[in-house]
Amino acid sequence: MALSNRDLQLTELNGGGSSDGDDREDEWLLNNYDGKKERIGDGMRRIQVGVTGMTCAACSNSVEGALMGLKGVAKASVALLQNKADVVFDPDLVKDEDIKNAIEDAGFEAEILAESSTSGPKPQGTIVGQYTIGGMTCAACVNSVEGILRGLPGVKRAVVALATSLGEVEYDPTVISKDDIANAIEDAGFEASFVQSSGQDKILLQVTGVLCELDAHFLEGILSNFKGVRQFRFDKISGELEVLFDPEALSSRSLVDGIAGRSNGKFQIRVMNPFARMTSRDSEETSNMFRLFISSLFLSIPVFFIRVICPHIPLVYALLLWRCGPFLMGDWLNWALVSVVQFVIGKRFYTAAGRALRNGSTNMDVLVALGTSAAYFYSVGALLYGVVTGFWSPTYFETSAMLITFVLFGKYLEILAKGKTSDAIKKLVELAPATALLVVKDKVGKCIEEREIDALLIQSGDTLKVLPGTKLPADGIVVWGTSYVNESMVTGEAVPVLKEINSPVIGGTINLHGVLHIQATKVGSDAVLSQIISLVETAQMSKAPIQKFADFVASIFVPIVVTLALFTWLCWYVAGVLGAYPEQWLPENGTHFVFALMFSISVVVIACPCALGLATPTAVMVATGVGANNGVLIKGGDALERAQKIKYVIFDKTGTLTQGRATVTTAKVFTKMDRGEFLTLVASAEASSEHPLAKAVVAYARHFHFFDDPSLNPDGQSHSKESTASGWLLDVSDFSALPGRGIQCFISGKQVLVGNRKLLNESGITIPDHVESFVVELEESARTGILVAYDDNLIGVMGIADPVKREAAVVVEGLLKMGVRPVMVTGDNWRTAHAVAREIGILDVMADVMPAGKADAVRSFQKDGSIVAMVGDGINDSPALAAADVGMAIGAGTDIAIEAADYVLMRNSLEDVIIAIDLSRKTFARIRLNYIFAMAYNVIAIPIAAGVFFPSLGIKLPPWAAGACMALSSVSVVCSSLLLRRYKKPRLTTILEITVE
Repeated sequence: MALSNRDLQLTELNGGGSSDGDDREDEWLLNNYDGKKERIGDGMRRIQVGVTGMTCAACSNSVEGALMGLKGVAKASVALLQNKADVVFDPDLVKDEDIKNAIEDAGFEAEILAESSTSGPKPQGTIVGQYTIGGMTCAACVNSVEGILRGLPGVKRAVVALATSLGEVEYDPTVISKDDIANAIEDAGFEASFVQSSGQDKILLQVTGVLCELDAHFLEGILSNFKGVRQFRFDKISGELEVLFDPEALSSRSLVDGIAGRSNGKFQIRVMNPFARMTSRDSEETSNMFRLFISSLFLSIPVFFIRVICPHIPLVYALLLWRCGPFLMGDWLNWALVSVVQFVIGKRFYTAAGRALRNGSTNMDVLVALGTSAAYFYSVGALLYGVVTGFWSPTYFETSAMLITFVLFGKYLEILAKGKTSDAIKKLVELAPATALLVVKDKVGKCIEEREIDALLIQSGDTLKVLPGTKLPADGIVVWGTSYVNESMVTGEAVPVLKEINSPVIGGTINLHGVLHIQATKVGSDAVLSQIISLVETAQMSKAPIQKFADFVASIFVPIVVTLALFTWLCWYVAGVLGAYPEQWLPENGTHFVFALMFSISVVVIACPCALGLATPTAVMVATGVGANNGVLIKGGDALERAQKIKYVIFDKTGTLTQGRATVTTAKVFTKMDRGEFLTLVASAEASSEHPLAKAVVAYARHFHFFDDPSLNPDGQSHSKESTASGWLLDVSDFSALPGRGIQCFISGKQVLVGNRKLLNESGITIPDHVESFVVELEESARTGILVAYDDNLIGVMGIADPVKREAAVVVEGLLKMGVRPVMVTGDNWRTAHAVAREIGILDVMADVMPAGKADAVRSFQKDGSIVAMVGDGINDSPALAAADVGMAIGAGTDIAIEAADYVLMRNSLEDVIIAIDLSRKTFARIRLNYIFAMAYNVIAIPIAAGVFFPSLGIKLPPWAAGACMALSSVSVVCSSLLLRRYKKPRLTTILEITVE
């Protein structure tokens, strides 16, 4: 929907005022507006553009070429199936409108797409807020206010003007709010009022109740009086209202409630989900193509009857042979009907072909336009030639009409099939409920009202009521109630999860039993579901490297086919003139020219570049959707392609191969120190550490003290303030964590060391032989020995076990069966590492590896060109995940935005590593099959259409039949990709049956 003077209304920033100050503020905002698009890299911005009119890979290549030709565009990726372009550019060199114009200059329609979220602002960096400041009388006041503002956390810059009583503050809204800034100014003794900010958000609304022009003006008046509304556009035909507003001055819910309230309920407002809007566009495209097909079929059937059926019905045939002017009645009917099909219904082919030729490229539309035009204009020429000379050659009007009909039918089936490839995103969108129950509270936190609101209007901090059997409307934490929640639709974890107070919940999951009150923490694009949708959508837009082959073939395909068609015509025509074949082969009243032309047209229309262009993207789309349904999020086609070639899978030990729930199994004191005193000392030292082993030590010591002294609180909370206040932990000073070694601190003025041998050796503390033997015994039984030294003396050892995951051994064996070598890399000592490796069947082990050394371990396996995957938790293992060819973050749960990973495995299950590799292999096996089919189709079909087998076998393919074959070939490729939807993840019982293909 393009902006027009008819439906564009601009608002004044201060409710319609027109003072000079307002004009300056408007100019200030325009100059400082940074946009809401995502920034990629330093100073770069990313936007998505809807592109209509693309029909094949050659079209998408034309759009990419046009975008990359713009100075300032760093990257452009065009997705044919989604009709979208993803553009990364420097906003200082090129503007959004330049990108839109470049696509339109290439002959396609373009529309800058709105962001996928409508729920509140998503600040990128800092924004600039403007305040009116009252009470300033001199320069000293200005300096005072500026000093106060600059001292606030999150404030980057502050400038105050005495003459205008205005202040501009650049601040980070994630650190400090606009109200905090105003309060700081007021606390200093001045008056402060927020005016506006440089932030901008967009919301798309569906308005019902606008019945006439007066209603439209009434709506425009309401919007113009809203403080914070910058610009709006209302389309009177569709009822769509697009509003750009300042999120710091106005929230989306306030805007919707305000419109409904100020209209006294006359206007009904519904927030439009951008993803649902895209689905409706797809439905509209399908409907349009179906209408074109039906219209063409309706006009082509009479042409077919005139040619084939009517000659066998004497009365009807006599009417068709009735001469009306220079032509027979049948010729008039054919010409009239086919002209509508050729130039009205078939206009889209001429438009697309002309667009491609203007851009110096060719596509399928060029072939269709060329083939149908040849048949149509030859037929017209034959009629006119008959009038002039009296020699009536046969016409082939039905060839043109039937050809367009079959191509449109194929396109319709293709659109239907392509729509199925994006079902995964549609299902994810449908997970989010349409409405939510908002709990309205008074100032003291007492519930005073419950009201139903649009789920897209939920704001961070809202308290929402979730009834049993309903979907959770947002990400958040439970503030009241207990229930079990089914999270399988998001995480893939089939077992319902218990949710109590302070438990995190995910929007789109289902509350099974009890009533819950949740506080929304992540809304809009920050929500887990939105991030999953965005990630899947981005992956589907990315191109796998194998796609380059199809792009290359598409660029040369049409010229080669046209050359072959001309060569076919020349061969048959010259052969006929030379008498190389009998005259009986010619049609009645036909000539060698016409006979050769029909073969040539068949060659033009049977060739299909679309099948090649669809082979990869359709398979990638289906695979990413299937992966998302199984809790495996794939970040792009390139990652999917690399995963099928994986030779090594490197596992981190703790939390990946093991359960990550370390427990103390042994605590042995080697001095006269009391056992309870020893545990208190160690727990006090470890209480400040976040390491899983440290938490295990503290939990063990607390449990010991609970049995020693029942008066202590046994709540099981980890080293919290409450625990410290209970009196059993000692005061610690100078605490420091030493990566790869342990921790050190001071208690009662004496140094405490808790860690491995390396830590004690570096500190000059000797480990007696009997202690060493005890530690070796622990390590050989797959337990980690923690050495404790106090005042430069070794006083004890703690043995900690972290059980391996139950599926680890089966998954390792399954990987070996698939031809993938599993490797374990750990910072643990070599005895413990080898003991764990023996238990699960891993032969390659790298122990005593520092966290920073894991990336080097990955590179060591890449030296011979092998594809290496790294499986880790996505946080501590980020450098190794980034260094690997395929990084897999396992057990990500809600943290799906892990930058370093190529695959995000939502569940904490090693089975998903198998699924990731298996899905990749099956996907690329399907892609290769698609390419084989597409190439084989053209290699076999073109010679048949050219009449190579006609002399020997009598096989001749009429042009309309060739068109039907062409249409069905691309549909066949899409349907082949859709078979991936039947993918079933391998179960533990069948993993071992997998063999190398």
